[in-house]
Amino acid sequence: MKLAEFFSSQPTQLWELAKQMNVNYAVGGLPWEEKTEKPWDLMPLIRMKQRYADHSLSLEVIESMPPSNHIKLGTAGRDEEIEQFQSFIRNMGAAGIPVLCYNFMAQFNWFRTSTTTKTRGGALVSSYDHSLMKDAPLTEAGIVSEELLWENLRYFMERIVPVAEEAKVRLALHPDDPPVTPIRGVSRILRSADALQRAIDLVPSPYNGITMCQGTMATAGEDIPSVIRRFAKQDKLFFVHFRDVRGTQEKFEETFHDDGKTNMLEAMKTYYEVGFSGPARPDHVPTMAGETNDNPGYELLGRLYGIGYINGLMEAASAG
Repeated sequence: MKLAEFFSSQPTQLWELAKQMNVNYAVGGLPWEEKTEKPWDLMPLIRMKQRYADHSLSLEVIESMPPSNHIKLGTAGRDEEIEQFQSFIRNMGAAGIPVLCYNFMAQFNWFRTSTTTKTRGGALVSSYDHSLMKDAPLTEAGIVSEELLWENLRYFMERIVPVAEEAKVRLALHPDDPPVTPIRGVSRILRSADALQRAIDLVPSPYNGITMCQGTMATAGEDIPSVIRRFAKQDKLFFVHFRDVRGTQEKFEETFHDDGKTNMLEAMKTYYEVGFSGPARPDHVPTMAGETNDNPGYELLGRLYGIGYINGLMEAASAG
């Protein structure tokens, strides 16, 4: 397993701290600070990759994407967004960036009803309570059905997967977070391991696989080792979000890595059992004492805790 971390596109203290903790692999977003070129153009991607390389970090994953809401909703402008997306994948391939983590969540990405829920020792985590959404108004998209999203996902994949094959970029589809439907009238279709399987089977390809988000799959009630084995057996496990939760689909909260409902050592042992050699990173960490919570889930101290914990699990699993 390649222990990675999500880094901003410009150097920060985390870049140095991660190297001190023996993290050698980077997950990046798009370099939105670029002013004269689009962040998904070739040269901004190459320059970002080189910045990581200058700090002895290998860029393994882009976890971001150009505008895509028209693609997901099937509204006017989707073909233009798809052309932009195709160009992005070709540029990733040309830059030698091997994995794209993307999602098919329309209108909004990962969604929480609180980012100030207290957990162990008063640390703050994000949480979701679906009962708070029962009277929430529809978004401007109105009712978005599951049938429409499945149709639009097929339309998208038929045009994107062949480009990914040519560019040799692995498409790692992230499940919907939270895995509950609908939210404000917008359906969520990728709510289980079976749904992820259905999605990547729409256009079969060695380059069409998943991001194994343990937190989302645990929230959905899936058995984590079974899901790991299922997708690893098909060589569809391209990227891992190593995190945990407590609760159910309708009401859950994030946790410290050692304080959720998943047996994390068993999960790590399963990755070693199946021979997973791709990138994995901690995700959605608690905000700890002295931190501002300006960036919920991505403050510094929780990330350091998560990296250390995962490093220990990796050593234990590799030792059998």
